[in-house]
Amino acid sequence: MNPLRRDQIRGNWAALVLPIDADDRIDFALLADEIDTLTGMGVDGLYSNGTTAEFYNQTEAEFDAIHALFAEKCSAAGVPFQIGVSHMSPMISLERLHRVRDLHPGAVQVILPDWFPPTGAEAIAFLQRMADTSAPVGLVLYNPPHAKCRLQPEEIGRLAASIPALLGVKVAGGDADWYARMKAAAPDLSLFVAGHTLATGWSLGAHGAYSNVACLHPRAAQRWTDQMRTDLPAALELETRIQTFMREHIHPYINEQGYSNQAVDKLLMAVGGWCDVGTRLRWPYRWIPLSEADRLRPIARDLLPEFFV
Repeated sequence: MNPLRRDQIRGNWAALVLPIDADDRIDFALLADEIDTLTGMGVDGLYSNGTTAEFYNQTEAEFDAIHALFAEKCSAAGVPFQIGVSHMSPMISLERLHRVRDLHPGAVQVILPDWFPPTGAEAIAFLQRMADTSAPVGLVLYNPPHAKCRLQPEEIGRLAASIPALLGVKVAGGDADWYARMKAAAPDLSLFVAGHTLATGWSLGAHGAYSNVACLHPRAAQRWTDQMRTDLPAALELETRIQTFMREHIHPYINEQGYSNQAVDKLLMAVGGWCDVGTRLRWPYRWIPLSEADRLRPIARDLLPEFFV
């Protein structure tokens, strides 16, 4: 896989998710099946070790085994892929990066050090060393809403100006003013936002999503993303129904019951039914019972029939 350019990081990228068995082990046979399914979905790309892959809760031996398998299968299928080397420890993140260079990802995803929020100068120092290590492969910065250091557009712009190897950012997005500030601060970065807001984001300058909507069904999320290029009004109408489903049936698990984002992502996969990874998270985090997916599936099918073709 050749290093990706900024203008090649576009569209609908689906997440790798870890199947966890009852003994808290990764089911590597099921993981292999999942990757084979994902590479056959026709998505714009795949990425590993975001929050949904529980990157914060892997041993280093597991990290290596996951990514040897992931890179081998993506490369064989000719599917662009990014590897997440994120860790709360900058030294472990750097060590992970050293070990994945020979796997030839198109880009590498990182978070900023997350035990104590870095200053602007410290963030630049971190990203510069990561960029020097990853070269010629570029970086994508993952800055979710729960990060200790949640960056504003102007701060992202300063990072982009200081680190030419920074290809893109993965952020929640915002309102029209936020998009205008992003365009002014970092016009050349690949801008990826939350999947369930992608059509609106697309109309305001976003380039794609590392997508929670792809958890529901990667191929359907791809069709929706392609629709944004050809029929944006129809894509915006579908976004309205996606957000209704999320607001009424998914967000309450987070806002009222205290489940994590990764728990609801696995629930969405179970609702979509395209891959049997289950809903179990690794200790100590709670997961949503699989029976909830059975309850939600007919609701989702009625509201979002495009995801159940």
